[in-house]
Amino acid sequence: MPEHPHRIFRILTINQISPLGLKRFPADHYQVGNDIAEPDAILVRSQNMLNKEIPHGVMAIGRAGAGTNNIPVADMNTRGIPVFNTPGANANAVKELVLAGMFLAARNLIPALQFVENLQGDDAALSKQAEDGKKHFSGIELPGRTLGIIGLGEIGRLVADAAIKLGMKVIGYDPKITVDSAWSLSAEVKKAHSMEDLLRHSDFISVHVPLLDSTRHLINEHSVKIMKPHAILLNFSRNTIVDEDAVLAGIAASKIKTYVCDFPSQKLQHQKAVITLPHLGASTLEAEENCAVMVVNQLMDYLQNGNINHTVNFPDIRMERESPYRVAVANANVPNILGQISTSMAKAGLNIHNMINKSRGEMAYTLVDVDSPVPQNVLDEITRITGVLMARHVPFPQ
Repeated sequence: MPEHPHRIFRILTINQISPLGLKRFPADHYQVGNDIAEPDAILVRSQNMLNKEIPHGVMAIGRAGAGTNNIPVADMNTRGIPVFNTPGANANAVKELVLAGMFLAARNLIPALQFVENLQGDDAALSKQAEDGKKHFSGIELPGRTLGIIGLGEIGRLVADAAIKLGMKVIGYDPKITVDSAWSLSAEVKKAHSMEDLLRHSDFISVHVPLLDSTRHLINEHSVKIMKPHAILLNFSRNTIVDEDAVLAGIAASKIKTYVCDFPSQKLQHQKAVITLPHLGASTLEAEENCAVMVVNQLMDYLQNGNINHTVNFPDIRMERESPYRVAVANANVPNILGQISTSMAKAGLNIHNMINKSRGEMAYTLVDVDSPVPQNVLDEITRITGVLMARHVPFPQ
């Protein structure tokens, strides 16, 4: 029979999750903590879970952040487990750090700070040394300079808007831009016909793409050779999107004036014209709270209603509840599974009130509302259909 109306969900937290988000879990329907046994779902930030055993009963994983390369997504696909993330929740925090990186590089602030720290003598001596030395740190102003943005998602668009307000010219390149993103993009952003076109015309280059096989070393030896001389390169996406060897060679050849990134490495440490920050992109109170609130809302909607919004492996899908009896099915995106699900229910005399099915790549997901309880043996029969990865009763509305 369907789950009890007062089903208690158990949520295991890994890492410190903002209390503002955790408070959204109703205490009478959820047990939440870092020591939960047999969890129904897992909440994580940056903890590496790639070699961690995911308990059998886990139905969903929520990442309080955008990147999910710390989660074994491919393994979760085989189990029909959605992996939620929070794109856009930390976008403003990253945008502000990109702007900070631009100012640091444009005004040579890091070497200037280091110069002042090493001055010696009384105030008069310090003042004279500062005046004599400041010519070595002369910088540039942003108005009129061209910023090239590779990737025009939430962060890229915010960076573009901020740069325009600072008086910069902005060109953008994103071959996979969504319709919503395109509508949200300022009309002042000039479209680059190719990444090479962008690189040739940009004084500043900021990268905002996810780490995929196709984006690994997106900035490479070829890219660096195309850049304008003395370009400033900013990477606040993922470390391996940029080939560090190519960047260091570009610095040596004066193609790159400064490389600013959020990912320390031995290769970049102590390198002239390189500024590395300790992965501060989403490290603000506001971003942590936004991510926690967003992912908690997503998990609750999935556990209680079967709806999916913002995962990296499932289609987005939502169906308003018109019946208390709901079944959710995850399956491989192959022909005739939907028909077999309907047949199993029809044989049991169940009337389907509403149904929705969507696919994304190799994954498909179905929600079915029926007019009467779905017996466990029918759910078991659906689970045995070749290609079905997961089938569950969705609880009564709470």
